[in-house]
Amino acid sequence: MAERSFAREVEKLRLGEGEEFRGEGILAITKALLECGVGYVGGYQGAPISHLMDVLADAQDILGELGVHFEASASEATAAAMLAASVHYPIRGAATFKSTVGTNVASDALSNLSSGGVTGGALIIVGEDYGEGSSIMQERSHAFAMKSQIWLLDPRPDLPTIVETVRHGFELSEASNTPVMMEVRIRCCHVHGSFKTKANRRPPMTVAEALEKPRRDTGRIVLPPASFLHEKEKIAKRLPAAVDYIRSHKVNEFFGPESGRVGIVMQGGMYNGVVRALQRLGLADIYGETKVPLYVLNAVYPLIDDEFLDFCRGKDAVLVVEEGQPNYIEQAFAAMLYKAGASIKLGGKDYLPMAGEYSGQIMLDGIGAFLRDFSPEILSDKDRAPNEPAAAIEAPNLASAVPGRPPGFCTGCPERPIFA
Repeated sequence: MAERSFAREVEKLRLGEGEEFRGEGILAITKALLECGVGYVGGYQGAPISHLMDVLADAQDILGELGVHFEASASEATAAAMLAASVHYPIRGAATFKSTVGTNVASDALSNLSSGGVTGGALIIVGEDYGEGSSIMQERSHAFAMKSQIWLLDPRPDLPTIVETVRHGFELSEASNTPVMMEVRIRCCHVHGSFKTKANRRPPMTVAEALEKPRRDTGRIVLPPASFLHEKEKIAKRLPAAVDYIRSHKVNEFFGPESGRVGIVMQGGMYNGVVRALQRLGLADIYGETKVPLYVLNAVYPLIDDEFLDFCRGKDAVLVVEEGQPNYIEQAFAAMLYKAGASIKLGGKDYLPMAGEYSGQIMLDGIGAFLRDFSPEILSDKDRAPNEPAAAIEAPNLASAVPGRPPGFCTGCPERPIFA
């Protein structure tokens, strides 16, 4: 059963070349899939990505016109297993589910997919809701992506970047013969905005056409000795191809002045929070123009050594804004600086909490403390040397005003009556 109807909104998916799309992030992701010529989509419900399934279910007419196969899968494992169609055929496919619970359920299928590699682009869209209240356990997709060598994208939360990241996801997957994971947070899924659309593309080969002409390559089967060759291929071919694509296509972004004593590196999903903190410190405007150099990682794995080292050149200190733990990105950057013999100070979890969601106040406090230590001259007198601690924003007491809402299973789930 759909959580929400998009029957009216799906007409926006028909927009053609050069028209303007206005709407919600989850609709923009669906439109991007159609513009990229996706051949099939499967998924399993779970916040914050559930509505992607609802949009696709309400867009059956449009999908049928383009020859796109869609199915609501019985589990995340079956959704991920669908991506095996992209191993032998040049068909772009996408699977979507909640992380990290869904990623754990799909782990066997994803591990096999990443080992054998893909021919057509394979995109895994996961709802990464770390710290925002709808995940059962507080874990990150980053660890899974690294251990299976699945490239991980974390788009800056505005519609043009999200749409462009979907396109990069498919092209990166095909360029490196590796599945790609794109993590989107609750705020990213529901952000509103606009972007210039492109025409929807019919897939060059549909699932029905692939069934008529079956292909087989035993070298892609994940069993020894083939699996030993897969591991070598990952290091010798796939990783260098991915790094080259991310670098040459400028997947990561730079904002602010080219030089400065300090800089801030962040996951793409943290960009809005960082810019809001800089606004409150008088160092950025509402359009994102900032006085502090920013390096935005729309691709958080693999990291690009020379991009980061170039960003650090001439700076005294760099702050890494990485939500969640362990601090994989900060550790990787520290290793890069050590190997390069750089003496730059790298800040991160010493200014921001190791665990928990990075709320607005936490970002403001952490970034403010970092700038006071390494570049106080760019701060106002009040922020540089406050006479008294800034008053924390009081969280409203909702316990008496909002009725309790204990977690429950989805409508239609056979286990729902047992745990109700």
